[in-house]
Amino acid sequence: MRIKDLPIEERPRERVKKIGIQNISNEELLAIIIKTGTKDKSVKEIACEVLKKIKSVNNLSNITINTFSDIKGLGDVKTIEIMASIELGKRIFLEKNNEIDITYNSPDIIYENNKYLFQGKKQEYFYCLYLDNKNKLIERKLLFMGTINRSIVHPREIFKEAYLTSASKIICMHNHPSGDIRPSIEDDYLTNSLIKIGKIQGINITDHIIIGDDSYYSYYDNQRDLFI
Repeated sequence: MRIKDLPIEERPRERVKKIGIQNISNEELLAIIIKTGTKDKSVKEIACEVLKKIKSVNNLSNITINTFSDIKGLGDVKTIEIMASIELGKRIFLEKNNEIDITYNSPDIIYENNKYLFQGKKQEYFYCLYLDNKNKLIERKLLFMGTINRSIVHPREIFKEAYLTSASKIICMHNHPSGDIRPSIEDDYLTNSLIKIGKIQGINITDHIIIGDDSYYSYYDNQRDLFI
């Protein structure tokens, strides 16, 4: 059934007006973003195909421009519009976190407020949190994406951003897609190098946190002597 063939009160946009956007289904939200269907499929049918393909709405955060290439009616333009909507939502969430004025002074706080960045990721993502001298967040930046086995991280890029943001401290975070939070030899080498460079530069690395499946490893908690 095409959207225009539905009773007016059952159309997604009309339902938003009637009951509020927070009360409509995931299918209806997607249908509003996608806007139109094809000659053979309604926009609601396309939205259902999208949800069936990704299995969980949480997986929308990981889609690429090619994710829905096999779904007729979802070309590059509509896929980019979905991606843009998701990215905007992420940025709103980040701004809300900043408004709370969080003090990043413990690994638990760091993990709880940033773990969503790594959910469902199939390769390594390396972020840095740039802090002022009161441990308040200045900027959160994705610096590197690697393969499923490793990230190629350049210290110069990490510290360049610190100078650009006038940061006093840096917290590094990356994920292990395997879910195993134990540091690798490469992780140890990188952490030691960054701490030494930070001491020379006067911009301290205060922690390096490895994210796994619902858990984390903090170098500061487990190898505190490195930071002295």
